[in-house]
Formats: sequence, structure tokens, C-alpha cells
Amino acid sequence: MVGDGFRVQNIFPNGNRLGKRISPFFLMDYGAPAYFPPSDKPRGVDEHPHRGFETVTILYQGALEHRDSAGNYGKLYPGDVQWMTAGSGVVHEEKHETEFARQGGTLEAVQLWVNLPRVHKMTAPRYQELSKDTIPVVPVGQHSGLRVIAGSFNGHPGPASTFTPINLYDIQLKAGDSVTLSLPENYSTGIVTLKGSVNYNETHAAKAAEMALFDTAGEEISITAITDATLLVLNGEPIDEPIFAYGPFLMNTEQDIITAIDDYNAGKMGHLK
Repeated sequence: MVGDGFRVQNIFPNGNRLGKRISPFFLMDYGAPAYFPPSDKPRGVDEHPHRGFETVTILYQGALEHRDSAGNYGKLYPGDVQWMTAGSGVVHEEKHETEFARQGGTLEAVQLWVNLPRVHKMTAPRYQELSKDTIPVVPVGQHSGLRVIAGSFNGHPGPASTFTPINLYDIQLKAGDSVTLSLPENYSTGIVTLKGSVNYNETHAAKAAEMALFDTAGEEISITAITDATLLVLNGEPIDEPIFAYGPFLMNTEQDIITAIDDYNAGKMGHLK
């Protein structure tokens, strides 16, 4: 459990450091469908700080609320994406949306941590609320679709603004359908099967909650759904810099972490009102 409102499985780093193999992506938690009974008090994670990276929340089922010390507030519904740049430091909370909490229901979501390069780690915090209707859906196969959250696919650009080149795709693939991805050379690529099972290049199979890592030579990857499947494609230009992570901070050095803790304790990241 993360807080009292998110039952998640850590896909990576999962106790080991993948390092450059999946950079700029540092962490991914998947909250598989979980039912939460009605509650007068919204469950979730109370206020906590972040610095040096971005959080990306993709909601599949349920409803969430967000507010932060930079004055941002938003609600997420199925299909929506929240892209929050912590940058120099922000304090936020993530909760079940009030009416969803009151009625109870099933929650399913993904959260990614995307690293920022040293030159942007102290950028001002920002918040991108990407509603479902702003995210293009590209038809693939006979009955399937690929949502372009960031980057582009076959000439269709996604709405997210990123600091380094990233392609982030959310694919719903019906059994028997296929899609072919042409990936840039020297980019990191990981594909997570959230639901169902698939074949890659007709040689390797993957099932729910498994991630396939690909080399950086630049290649075409063919994905065929064995059963109805939901996949998340993580593809981006690696950040070739040292990483020092501690709790909610993702920086370059131990001294950076000490400074982040001192700044948070001194109130320099703000507080929720």
C-alpha cells in the first residue's frame, strides 16, 4: 500500500537498479484494479515533497484529486493523465476524488517517475492536466487503438510537453491484433504488459505485470496480442548523468539530497493550505 489509497506493484526498479537501460524512466508502480469500499474520508497519500523529477499518473479506472504547493488543483477520470514537474521542489497530495470515495469503487492507475537532466532539476514546478479528449487515439490492427501521451506515433503528436525526448504510448490491443513500433536509435525502450498476454516479434511472450526491455540499436518491434491486452510503451533518450535517489528526491549527488531535505524542512518547497 502507498498511503491508504493505492495498492500497487512496483514494476521497476523493484529492488535492483536498471540504470541506463530504462533511463530517463526511474520508477513505475502499477495499481492493478482494486476495490475500495465507501468512505467519508478520501483515501490516498497525504502531503509529501518531491524534487528533481516528474511524476506521470495515468488513470484507467476510478477518480483522483491532486493539489500542490504551487497552487495547482485537478481531478482525474478514466483516460486522463497528470504530468507534474516537481523540478526545484513541490509539496503535493494525491487522494481519491471525494464523490468516488463516498460511493466506493474500483481504482486502477499507473505512476511513473521521469528523471530530469541536471540542467532542469531546479526548474520551476509545473502541472500538465491531460484530459482524455486531448490524447489522440491512433487505430492499430483491426479493432485496437494506441494513445499517444507524449512524443509521436506515425505522425500523430501527443499533448505532453517533456524536457527530454520521450515517446509514451498507452495501447489497448484486442486478441489477435498486432502493432509494429519503429523506435529511434539509442533510445531506451521498455514495454509493460499491464493486462493480458502478448508476443514480441513472434519469439518472446509476456504476461500481465511483466516488462520487456529492448536494446538501443533502433529497431522495429512487432507486438501481437494473445489475449486482449493493455500495454504501456516507455521510450526515451537516456540521461547520461549520475543518479542519487533518496525517498521522494531524485538528484545527482548526495549533497543535492542533503540540500533538498534542508530546503524542505525550511519550508522552501511550500506547504498545502
